Amino acid sequence: MYKRLLTPLFLLILLFAIPTGALAQTYYFSVDQEIIHVFWQEDGTLAIDYVFVFTNSASADPIDYVDVGFPNNSYSLSNVTADVDGHPILDIEYSPYVENGVALGLGSNAIQPGQTGRVHVTVWGISGVLYTDSDDSNYASAVFSPTWYDTEFVYGSTDMQVTYHLPPGVKPEEPRWHRSPSGGWPPEPAASLDSDGRVAYSWRNPNANAHTQYKFGASFPINYVPQSAVYAPGFLEQLGISEDTLFSLLCCGGIAGLIGLITWAGTAGARKRKMQYLPPKIRIEGHGIKRGLTAVEAAILMEQPPDKVLTMILFAVLKKEAASIVSRDPLKLEVTQPIDEKLRPYEREFMEAFLETKERERQTRLQDLLITLIKGVGAKMKGFSHKETVAYYKDIMRKAWQQIEEADTPEVRSERYDEHMGWTMLDKDFDRRTHDVFRTGPVFVPMWWHRYDPGWSRGQRVAPKTMAPSTGSGRAAPSLPHLPGGEFAASMVTGMQGFASGVVGNITSFTDRITNKTNPVPKSSSSGWKSSGGSSCACACACAGCACACAGGGR
Repeated sequence: MYKRLLTPLFLLILLFAIPTGALAQTYYFSVDQEIIHVFWQEDGTLAIDYVFVFTNSASADPIDYVDVGFPNNSYSLSNVTADVDGHPILDIEYSPYVENGVALGLGSNAIQPGQTGRVHVTVWGISGVLYTDSDDSNYASAVFSPTWYDTEFVYGSTDMQVTYHLPPGVKPEEPRWHRSPSGGWPPEPAASLDSDGRVAYSWRNPNANAHTQYKFGASFPINYVPQSAVYAPGFLEQLGISEDTLFSLLCCGGIAGLIGLITWAGTAGARKRKMQYLPPKIRIEGHGIKRGLTAVEAAILMEQPPDKVLTMILFAVLKKEAASIVSRDPLKLEVTQPIDEKLRPYEREFMEAFLETKERERQTRLQDLLITLIKGVGAKMKGFSHKETVAYYKDIMRKAWQQIEEADTPEVRSERYDEHMGWTMLDKDFDRRTHDVFRTGPVFVPMWWHRYDPGWSRGQRVAPKTMAPSTGSGRAAPSLPHLPGGEFAASMVTGMQGFASGVVGNITSFTDRITNKTNPVPKSSSSGWKSSGGSSCACACACAGCACACAGGGR
């Protein structure tokens, strides 16, 4: 969705995800023990050995799948092994719930209610995990954070131990540990040599908990790993500014332009964040397609701009003869009263908003409408695959355009455009494709056209769909009113654009209140720790794909 800033924080996220058809299941467990061995290898890669001891609540459902997230996707599935209570786990696949991770199917060895189970996971060969120490460029920084869960799903204390195994050859006096996390952790790790003679740092807290994020870190001389394995992100790269862009900027505007571009990058990032109104939990991948959504609900699922969603609702009520546009500039809507109770809830709310005479109150009502709509789509998507469902409705959109474009007569083309307009509006290229379809030939205007175009209603009579007597060629000529194709397309596009600006105004400001309600910026889960070497960062849950993983979950 957006380019992530590269940081030295490596999160391993464990997520119990919702199984198919298990919408009523409950998940409540304790993590009695958590033992993590983190191996920083001489080739610059990372290996992790993770042991969890779970006690499933007697009132919960079986834990039959475990999803484990890795720091990134630079690993091979063949490098992952796992077992539960000593029984090999053979069902290991890429997880549909965690962006960079695997799904472990426990099968017949699922942890039953009231029972305790030991899950052991090993992965090796993860690359792209070391960064240049921010205090000393001759050192590599290695930071790691074990998983944590929402208090809604986990209870009790956790005996947690994290052990770093530094690359072979590192001398005991060379590495540096970073500040320990707060919350009962020792001020410094226990240092030793492991069985292979490698320097090892170990942190243990028998009274830790599984709902707090803890960060651990160490730095060691960079010469013990390949130079190419240690990443040193530059300031401009973190802003997403390429070298080519920088060169062009310096040529054209100099330093002042560079400062302007940096300011623009920050502003653009904030603006993009405001436009992402879909709650992260909707993106948690379930199984199967959620059919039966309306085109408007599909637009919400695809996170279409709010002005487009509202425009789709406008056309829906126009087609249902529930409203008419009195004037386009300024936009005035005449609402048919009483409002038909058979309309969809969001259509009724839309028309109630237009009964407000004050612009601010109207915008607030429209924002509330979208917030309710977003939450409603989220409820409908529980247990279903976001990815598969979006692909399904995109295919409906594609087929709708195909039927329009393949129509062999202007009348059939017009009818299909009218019939499928809700789905075609999902297309980001709706404007262009409308112009392309109706570039030549007449357009037989739909029955609701006079409700959309006040000028047309005064100058033309909308005829019923009847056929005139047969012409000399033996073919019946339609008596429907029509427009030149180019004029029709221009009226559609400019009218929609005018509606968006007239009702929504500044789209970023309009969407900001919606996003703050449906997808607020996550609060940092940081313990307040700051490394003595290397960079720190906020919780990786700032990205939508992992926000719910950090918060706990179901399977």
